[in-house]
Amino acid sequence: MTDTAAPAVLSERRGHILIVTINRPEARNAVNAAVHVGIGTALEEAENDPEIRVVVITGAGEKSFCAGADLVAISRGEHLAPKDPGQQAWGFAGMVSHPISKPIIAAVNGFAFGGGCEIALMSDIIVAADHAQFGLPEVKVGLFAAAGGAFRLAQQLPRKLAMEYMLTGDPIPAARAAEFGLVNHVVPLADLMPTALALAEKIAGNAPLSVQVTKRVALGIQDGRIASDAAYWEHNTIERSALMRSEDAREGPLAFAQKRKPEWKAR
Repeated sequence: MTDTAAPAVLSERRGHILIVTINRPEARNAVNAAVHVGIGTALEEAENDPEIRVVVITGAGEKSFCAGADLVAISRGEHLAPKDPGQQAWGFAGMVSHPISKPIIAAVNGFAFGGGCEIALMSDIIVAADHAQFGLPEVKVGLFAAAGGAFRLAQQLPRKLAMEYMLTGDPIPAARAAEFGLVNHVVPLADLMPTALALAEKIAGNAPLSVQVTKRVALGIQDGRIASDAAYWEHNTIERSALMRSEDAREGPLAFAQKRKPEWKAR
């Protein structure tokens, strides 16, 4: 089956659980506009359907949860976000600025780099396969983790540790991430979905409205927004606009595409 024929995102109901799978294993489950719409629409479905109590998000295959932005699509001149302004407002991958009241469990089946890590950071609970890795390597290619990663990793790891990983761009092994509370459970790949679904079932067995209120209060979700994130997003937008005008922001992706070491100019 070709990529055009296969849905970019699969949604499957299992009782009160909605399983959302990024279905582009041939592209390392990288995010394009179809993935953005697929995830965002699934989250809307979950939020608006009282029968859905928990969302589990994962990636197809055994290697990649999500490799982040689809650089190949970008190189072809494609946009990673849809044209619809309402869908654009969901943020990268239809998720990073799209908080919902239903709990989200990320079942990380492989590497979660860049935007893939930012999807995991937006989830409430992370279950990871023991070979999984997390990371924000954007600084290696003249960019920065502009889909929430630059502030969320610093919130969810001890500050000094987060700074090391963000400034080096080095990957975080699942076991190391669990050691510092970024990941809840690390299991063999064969146990990944059973563990995530067992956790989802336990949550779904609780009073749904109580669970949703707990999440909203814990994260400060009001009117579909996390109020405390507003200043971060505003600063994020200003910095991103300035960075993307720089020579280095053009050099990084070009060097990556040409498989050579970038020549940074700091301008």
